[in-house]
This record gives sequence, structure tokens and C-alpha cells, in this order.
Amino acid sequence: MKDIFPNLNPTVKGISLAFLATLGMANVYIFSKAALLEVNYYQFQFYWFGFALIWILPFLIITGMIKKIPSLSKASNITLAIIGFLELGAASLLFLSIQLADNPTTISFLSNLTPIFVTVLGIRFLGERFNSVEAIGIILTIAGVILITYTRDTTIAEFFGKGSGWILVSSVFSSISIVTAKSRIKDIHPGILTLNRVLFLFVFALGAMIIRQESLLISGKATLNLAIGSLMGPFLTGLAQYTALKYIEASRTMIIQATRSLFVLVGSLIYLSILPEMLQLIGGVITIAGVIVMTWGKMKYKKKTGT
Repeated sequence: MKDIFPNLNPTVKGISLAFLATLGMANVYIFSKAALLEVNYYQFQFYWFGFALIWILPFLIITGMIKKIPSLSKASNITLAIIGFLELGAASLLFLSIQLADNPTTISFLSNLTPIFVTVLGIRFLGERFNSVEAIGIILTIAGVILITYTRDTTIAEFFGKGSGWILVSSVFSSISIVTAKSRIKDIHPGILTLNRVLFLFVFALGAMIIRQESLLISGKATLNLAIGSLMGPFLTGLAQYTALKYIEASRTMIIQATRSLFVLVGSLIYLSILPEMLQLIGGVITIAGVIVMTWGKMKYKKKTGT
């Protein structure tokens, strides 16, 4: 696909795209929670990713990206399959946690653990380094997560029953997917990565609908929430996030995406009229600070070493 801003600094492009993905993902938490209040989990997945296909396919056809799929190498197809299964786990558990949680903002705060996993995997598989400032950020993030879950989740059953446990597992899948995509982003176009993710999830949802014989009938309000949310999420967020990886490292996108929780907080208040408890709010702010410190430490190290 032709670069529509060829003269723009690559780092600025990457940061702008990561911020766009952040705004899109914030809306995912809000509109998915609104839809899940009216439809069941299986109907939600079917319509959410069904609408996403409607958004992504015309885009790939118009841009000509669809023609490049048959010419992908065997290695690229294997990578797409791996990412597809990882995203199947990550997205399915994300929406399960949003459905189970009282407030999507809490889940958004907890998902800030993803940068920790991305950092660890980046060190192992992408040759990235680790320093003391990042360690402080990791400690802050973990402390924030403990604070968020301390009063609500006293047993394993409650920990998973309120969605907290599932979002942590989702973060593991998501971080592995991000690092895998980053390692092959030069060979596979972001649009193809986005389509791959949506297809895996839609086929899974379609199979679940058939096996469970779920009804296709949903309300007009739920349909609207699903249509808007899928446009902002699987299409816009997926495309922007994968494209951002072409210009900036995976860890740097995390510092921008950590601010997502603030947008979810405001959106939940306006659209759903709910707020997290004070302890959860404080813990959430600490996780954001932790991600910022962690990523700042990584950028400082790279500037110092010139890498």
C-alpha cells in the first residue's frame, strides 16, 4: 500500500498510528461492554467479527492488498497461523473478561501488564535490552495490579469470576502475538495481519453459533454498538497497531497504549454511567505510571547506546 505521508518522520508516523490504535481500543472496551449487556458471548463474537470482515475486506480490495495473499511465502503463512491462534486466545479471553467484569475500565487497567510480557519477550526473541529504570516500571505496574485486585479477588474462583484472571491470560497471548508480528512485519502487510486475525475469530464464532444453535436475532441497539465497536476495534485498531510496528519498536507503542485506560474511564462514565472504585482507580493510575517509566527507561537506554 502506498504511503500517504511519505515525508513524515517514521517515528512520528509510528507514534500517531499507535495513538490512533489506542483511541480505537478504548472504544472497544466501551462498545463491547454495552453490546454484551444485551447479547450473549457467542452472539457477540459472531456479529463483532462478522462486521469487522465487512469493514476490512473492501479496504484490502481497494488497496490491492488482497492480491498479495496468494504470493505469501510458506514462512509467512506459518506466522499468520501462529498469530491467528494467539489472537484467538487473546481476543476471546479479553471479551470474556469484559463480560464478567462490573466495569471495563478495571479490565483496561489490568491489561497494562501486557507491556511487561512484551518487554520480557523482546529481550528473549528480538534482542532488546533491559535496565534498572525498566525494572522500576515493572515493579510499579505489578504493584498497581495488586492494588486493583486486592479487595475484590480473594479467591481463585473470584479472581477469574470477575474477569481479572482471564485478562491476565489474554495479556500473555497478546504479548506473544505482538512480538511475533513485529518479527515478521516487513514480510506481511498490516492489512493482511488484520484480516488474518478477524478471519480466525469469525470462523471460531461461526462454529460456536452453529454447534450451540444460537439465535441470530438481536436488538437494533446491540447491532449499532457491535457495528461501531467492530469498526473502531478489529478494523481500525488492528490496522493501526500493526502498521505502527513498521515504524517504531513494540515496546514504544506500549507507552502510548497505556493511556487507553484514561479514555476508557471517561467513556465508561459518559456512555455506561459507571466508575471504578477508588482503590481500583489509584491502582490503575499506578499501572499507567509503571508502563510510562518502563518504556521511558527502554528509550533512554537506546538513545544512550545509539541502538
